[in-house]
Amino acid sequence: MPDLEWSDLPIFLAIAREGSLGKAARRLKQTQPTMGRRLRALEQAAGTALFQRTRDGFVLTDEGEAMYTHAIRMEEEAHSIQRELAGSAAGLDGLLRLSCSDWFGTTVLAPVLAEFSRIQPNVTVELLTDPRLYSLSRREADLVMRITPFEEPEVIARKLVTIPYGLYASPDHASPVMGDGDGCPLVLMDTAFGGMPDVSWVTQALPRAKVVCRSNNREVQARLCALGAGLAVLPRPLGDATAGIRLVDLGTSPPSRDTWIGYHRDLKRLPRLRALLDLVLERIKQPPH
Repeated sequence: MPDLEWSDLPIFLAIAREGSLGKAARRLKQTQPTMGRRLRALEQAAGTALFQRTRDGFVLTDEGEAMYTHAIRMEEEAHSIQRELAGSAAGLDGLLRLSCSDWFGTTVLAPVLAEFSRIQPNVTVELLTDPRLYSLSRREADLVMRITPFEEPEVIARKLVTIPYGLYASPDHASPVMGDGDGCPLVLMDTAFGGMPDVSWVTQALPRAKVVCRSNNREVQARLCALGAGLAVLPRPLGDATAGIRLVDLGTSPPSRDTWIGYHRDLKRLPRLRALLDLVLERIKQPPH
């Protein structure tokens, strides 16, 4: 029986987490045939099937569950070593991986990153703006900004800023009446985010309004609003910076949202992380609204 290859364990973990070869391949930036070949090699080395192939995807067998438990511990130890080595690095160079929402990255963070690149040209910053929550413990990201508070004990976190929201319309849209909204088109978050506070607020404030478009991308919502598709609730920094839309006053405002910033405690002495964090905290301050 061949020996287990440690390099195949990330393949195994990705398939277990994603439930399919295709999704796991995209996650690891591999090809699907490569993932399948390495999984077969791993199962041959283990002497047993690690997954059941079902119509709904790959499901761990009992033996796979046992390996998953050990593989998770090994992954955690490997990432701990990486974080400790990274946290002791002395130079202001290397890679920093950040995560935040799409509109926040474009409107709020991009000017800070541009300034940082001038100050620290030897640091490469990679900004990730897709919706999923990136893991700090697995070093999927080094610094994360998000609206969900951090609960992980190993994460150092603080509230970065409270973002006010507003209702926006194109100039040719008549202002709706609070408590009515008859004939008023709305651009909302997609149904997966239907429980967000701004969605609840606008549907209660304008109960007779009609939803004409949905998107999980705030910048798309702002663009649709500017093109006259409908009214949209937007973060004020984005709405105020978007040409062709105006703020609508209903006598009450949508609820604001807190943005939190966090990083793994093992990286607290990493010079390039500290330099960027200090600049972010200095430049991104409470808006005057």
